[in-house]
This record gives sequence, structure tokens and C-alpha cells, in this order.
Amino acid sequence: MTSPDCNDSELMAVLMSREVRDGEVSACGALSHIPAAALLLAKALHSPDAELIILNTSFRPFATSRQFHFLAQRGELGLFFVSGVQIDRHGNYNLHQLGPDPDHPKARFPGGYGGGLIYYAARRTVVFRTEHTRRSLVERVDFISAAGSSPPETVRLGGPSKVITPKATFAFDRASASLRLESIHAPYSFDEIRENTGFDVGSTVPPPTPAPTEEELSTLRGHVRSTMIDTGTYASWAAATLGAVTA
Repeated sequence: MTSPDCNDSELMAVLMSREVRDGEVSACGALSHIPAAALLLAKALHSPDAELIILNTSFRPFATSRQFHFLAQRGELGLFFVSGVQIDRHGNYNLHQLGPDPDHPKARFPGGYGGGLIYYAARRTVVFRTEHTRRSLVERVDFISAAGSSPPETVRLGGPSKVITPKATFAFDRASASLRLESIHAPYSFDEIRENTGFDVGSTVPPPTPAPTEEELSTLRGHVRSTMIDTGTYASWAAATLGAVTA
């Protein structure tokens, strides 16, 4: 629980929704409950002309995933949301394995189907993680599923924009190719963020994250929740999570 007013998933959905720009194509992959809610919230509140793509749902204007990749390669994808098992200070994320040896990993994950390409092709990518600990936010990922930066001669339309967790938001600084702590969510302190982050977050205390507004939360729990249930877009998750607030 992040605050007495909303749960972690709701907070992250609100923060992600604020990244969506009107008129852009914004998308998330399969099994992306929180970004899906964020996209629908943004369209309801401040981006009525945003085109939404939520893969493997009714909000998918394609017959195949290949068509989605072509759209990104044409430079038409403005924003993409993706999660990582590990995220490092350089904006790399890992969706493949834990441990350095690919033949003997400590754990193996589904991988990043198309994610490496999208990380280069989307204008902006927001990486998120529902766990903010030293095992998920690391100095170096064990395996780079998608690289946060690339050599200057490499053709790249975009890259990481922000990393959002239940405790803080990081901004990606292209000049230094590293993450910078941008804001801290209530009720967490700077010391708590530093203790739970596996890389150096510096010594500058950032401002607190603007809390979700009453309008954002009421729309998320009302319009977005009912839309997700009615369209079968992670309906069970929406029913169980949005509005599920305890003291």
C-alpha cells in the first residue's frame, strides 16, 4: 500500500497515464494490466485523440504482432510501456534470465518478444516494475534483453524515457546514459529509496511525486474499471484491483 487513498497498482496506473500524449500512438504488450489501465485513463481524461494499442485485447487494430512491429519500425509508435525482471542504472532491462551463465541460469523467464526492437523504434519507452528492491533495480542486469543506450552511429528513433516503480520515478538522462531519481512517492523517504535501490541514486533529494487527484482515481475506479470488465481487458484484474483500497 502506497498511501491510504490508493493501492500500488492504481498509483502506477495514474503515473503512467500522465506520460500519454494526445494524438500519439501509445501501446503496451501482452499481460500488461497496469499500463492497459493507464492508457484507458489517459484517453478518458487528457488524451481523447490518443490511439491506444493493448496487445491481445480488443484494443488491438492488428491481425498479427508483426504488423505492430512494422508500425514501430515506421516511426509511428510514440510511447510504449514495458516491464523488466531487472532494470539497471543504464536503462537496460532483463526479461530473460538470472545469473550470468545462459547455460546454467538461476531462473529463466519468457524473454522479450520484440522488446529489443521496440526499445529502439518507439519514440519513448516507460519501463516499469511492480517491485522496488535491490534485486530488481540493479547496477548491471544479468542479461540485456533491450539496451538503454547504443553507439551514436546506430539508427535509433527513441529509447527509455522513465522508470516507474511503486516507490519512485526515475528519468533517463541521455547525456550520461543513466537513470536519475526524479521523484519519490508518498510515504517513502529518500533513505528508503536509497536502501532499496541497487545502484547509486546520488545525494540530491528529489521532490515528492504529485499524488493522484480525486478525478484520476474516480475515473480509474469508475470508467476505466467498467471498460476493462465490459471489453474483457484483464477484467478479473480490474474487478479485483481497481478500487480495492484498504486502510
